[in-house]
Amino acid sequence: MTKNGRAHTAALRDGRDLYIYGHRVPDVTSHPAFRNTVASAAALYDFQCAPANLDKMTFQTETGHRVNRCWQLPKSYAELVERRQALEAWAEIHFGFLGRSPDHVASSLCGMYMGIDEFEAYNRRRAAALRDYYHYARDNDLYLTYVLVTPQADRAKGPSEQDDAFLNVRVCDEDPEGITVRGSKMLGTSAILANEILVASLQPLKEGEEPHALSFAVLLNMKGLKVLSR
Repeated sequence: MTKNGRAHTAALRDGRDLYIYGHRVPDVTSHPAFRNTVASAAALYDFQCAPANLDKMTFQTETGHRVNRCWQLPKSYAELVERRQALEAWAEIHFGFLGRSPDHVASSLCGMYMGIDEFEAYNRRRAAALRDYYHYARDNDLYLTYVLVTPQADRAKGPSEQDDAFLNVRVCDEDPEGITVRGSKMLGTSAILANEILVASLQPLKEGEEPHALSFAVLLNMKGLKVLSR
């Protein structure tokens, strides 16, 4: 079944730990600061699953899921045009004012997947994780956002040189279940609308800052994660 607005809105009532003006928001879908933007995001999914728009806005994956064309990996000029037309139709719904609409990070992830050979050359195991995550996010038609920028405290110092060693996200432990991280990242535009958040590094790092060189995705309601709305 194609994802609609009701399903997306319901998914945002997941207990995520979000704050604005120092107060916790129990439900982003009803809070006056967020409810209209949530409705705008829901309208995008309702638009894509309307019978008249279904073929234009979505495609069927090899696994049988019908998802938005923002997840499509064009293999021809015609498919590239189809994908562009779908994204244009979405942009016309929100008039370009939805800061980070669902196609934004989906397109970034598609770009990474299309360059999978670069990841394979570096680490086949991590490349497999990227491949798996693309398929998971695509088949569930997830609304993703990302945080790439480190908190801008002392700009003359790198991530490992800040007065607070855990100001910026870094690995602080690793075991067979995975990594444990601590710290902050900035500019999670549309985090209140998203299903998951991709954490990665954008700024150049130097030798000795390996604990800050990481990429991972988490649910917005993950234990220990706090979202501070700006």
